[in-house]
Amino acid sequence: MTASPLKTILKTSLPAVIDLSSQTIMWTVEAILIGKLSAAALAGHSMAIQVLMVFFAVLLTFVVGASLIINRHLGAKDIYQANHIFGQAMMLGIIMAVIFSLIWYFGAIHLFKFIKENGAASAQAAGIIYLRTVAVFAPIIITGFVALGIIRAVGDTRYSMVINISINSLNLILSPILIFGLFGLPRLEVKGAALAVGIAHSFGFLAIFILLRSRQLQLFLSFKELTRPRLESFKQLFKVGIPTTVEQLTWALGQLVVTGYAGSIYVTVLTTHAIFIRIQAILSMIYMGFGLSAMSTMGKNLGASQNVLAERMAKTAHRVVAIFVFIIVILMVVFSKMLISVFTTDPATVALGQKVMIIFAITQIPKALSNVLAGNLRGIGELKWLMWTTILFVLVFEISLNYVAAFILGFGLYGIWGVQCMDESIRLGLGYWRFHRGTWRIRNW
Repeated sequence: MTASPLKTILKTSLPAVIDLSSQTIMWTVEAILIGKLSAAALAGHSMAIQVLMVFFAVLLTFVVGASLIINRHLGAKDIYQANHIFGQAMMLGIIMAVIFSLIWYFGAIHLFKFIKENGAASAQAAGIIYLRTVAVFAPIIITGFVALGIIRAVGDTRYSMVINISINSLNLILSPILIFGLFGLPRLEVKGAALAVGIAHSFGFLAIFILLRSRQLQLFLSFKELTRPRLESFKQLFKVGIPTTVEQLTWALGQLVVTGYAGSIYVTVLTTHAIFIRIQAILSMIYMGFGLSAMSTMGKNLGASQNVLAERMAKTAHRVVAIFVFIIVILMVVFSKMLISVFTTDPATVALGQKVMIIFAITQIPKALSNVLAGNLRGIGELKWLMWTTILFVLVFEISLNYVAAFILGFGLYGIWGVQCMDESIRLGLGYWRFHRGTWRIRNW
């Protein structure tokens, strides 16, 4: 008997939501702890996280590209080919891990020049220390990210949830100890936060490796496939993955530019913007959990030629997220002061955050629905369309209109989040139109 679309969506999406949220909750707790040091330290840490997100976007070439191909093979019951693609993706991920580690360490000093005005030197120093310390652990962190991302995207969300919660729980324990120097250990401040990340992910990497060799998952890590490159498989991975990488990289760069705009106005504006980014990061992981579930079920159903069921599940995921985000918006508006005060007690930051919160909260409605639509569109192969629309919207809204709103019109942070709301709303409308055109239903999968 086939499970209902709602049950299937919840079974795969809820563990993914918990899994992905645990990472951003950890980043948020980390931000709160660093915020206790100083507003400048918080600003520098936020900028470092934005830099990391740009590079992790590149890794989506292997995560999303491999996952889309693997889901089709799993749907068609071709386990051998699914494991082959997984091994090839991991090989490329390891190569990128080493390259990124070197870039983060030696290029850190050049990546924090957006922060200006009062507190700039302290914020820049905090960002550089954080990024360079994480760089030491980057090969382990990035390789684990690629492996866990594929495990999650093919539907083994319970396993990815357990591992990610374990990593972030250990990180949560270590962070205050190393930041503030508890139990007789030295007070390392921002460097301590980065060390906690590295140590926790090192243990997580070991757990991922053991799991991938245990044959408990849909996928198995074969040393043969990991060490023997096949050009045709590489081409397939890049062909499928590059549009998503360009899409996500463009979006991440756009967010980095917007953060630079906020930093160019004043450190208080940057700190407030950083808090909104952290809140949105948690919410985005929830949206992404449903989006990944939609992508996975769509790919498997199409691989099994179950097109009608694929569409029913897509609509179900959209309705569930719509209910969730409306509740969240109401809670954020009602408890805005309390929410901002969790991150900082700085009066200017709390006051500005309360004023802008209504715009920020409304923005989450189209953003949530858009994320699930994007998951469905990736599942049916609309990767290039998503890429080109993202490039267009980043150029028009994130870079151009944000500059006009923040500086020329003088709206500051109000303008930045007003443009974000407009961006997400129009993107949602276009995504809805693209999905419901219906041409994908008659393709030969």
